[in-house]
Amino acid sequence: MRLLNKKPNRGQEIVLIALPFLLTAAAYLLFSALRLAENPNDKLLPSPLAMFEAIKTLAFHADPRTGAYIFWDDTFASLHRLFGALGIATAIALVVGVAIGMLPFMRALLDDFVAVVSMAPPLALLPILFIALGLGETAKIALIVIGCAPVMIRDLALRVSELPREQFLKAQTLGASTWLIALRVVLPQMLPRLIDSLRLSLGPAWLFLIAAEAIASDSGLGYRIFLVRRYLAMDVILPYVAWITLLAFLSDAALRFVQARAFPWFAAARAS
Repeated sequence: MRLLNKKPNRGQEIVLIALPFLLTAAAYLLFSALRLAENPNDKLLPSPLAMFEAIKTLAFHADPRTGAYIFWDDTFASLHRLFGALGIATAIALVVGVAIGMLPFMRALLDDFVAVVSMAPPLALLPILFIALGLGETAKIALIVIGCAPVMIRDLALRVSELPREQFLKAQTLGASTWLIALRVVLPQMLPRLIDSLRLSLGPAWLFLIAAEAIASDSGLGYRIFLVRRYLAMDVILPYVAWITLLAFLSDAALRFVQARAFPWFAAARAS
C-alpha cells in the first residue's frame, strides 16, 4: 500500500500528536540542564522550577505596590483588547465582505481599495495611530482592526463570489429581494467561513496586540514581556510566551467547537 493511503489508528495518532511536543520539551530540558550545570546563574534557559516559581509569584501573590495579581491582570487586559478588536473586525468583515461579493457597484467601489489597504503593513501604521488617537486603548484596538479586517473582508468577498449563481437566480425567481437573498441565501453559508477567517486572523491579531502593548501600555502580556526583558528575566518571558500560545490555541479550539456545533453541515461537507 502506498504511504499516501495509509492512515494512523487512534493510538498512533495520539502518539504522533504528542511526539513533537515531547521532543521540544526534552530538547529544552537537556540544553537547560547543560547550561545550568556550566553556570548555575545562567538566565537564558531557566529550569522549569524557576519558571514555576516566577509565575506563581506573579499569579498568586498580590503586588505590594498595587495589590494586583499581575499575571491575571495582564491576561485580562490583553484578552479584553484582543476580543474587542476582533469583534469589531469580524462585524466589519461580514458586512463589507458580503456587500463586495454580492453587489457589483460595491465591488467596483471597494474591492481594489480594500486590496490596497490590506497590503499596508499594520505595524508601520502604529506610530500614526498613536499620534492620531493617543496612547490609550483606542489606538491598540484600531491597530488590530486595521491589521485583520481588510484580509477578512477579501476572504469573505471571495467566498461570496464563489457561490453558485443558480442560487441567486432561483431566489430572485421566487421573488426574493437583495436584502432577503443576503439574509437567507448568503449569510447562512458565510458564517462558518467567517469563523475560518477569524481563526486565521488570531495569529496576526496577537502579533499586533503584543507590538502595541510593548510600545505604549501599562498592562498586558506584551507589556510585561518587554518590561522584564531589561532584567533578562527569561523565567517570566518564556512562561508568558507559552501562555499566549496556549490562549491562542484555546481560542482556535473554541471557534472550531462553535463551528462544528452551529454548522454541522459545513463540517460534513468539508470532510467529504
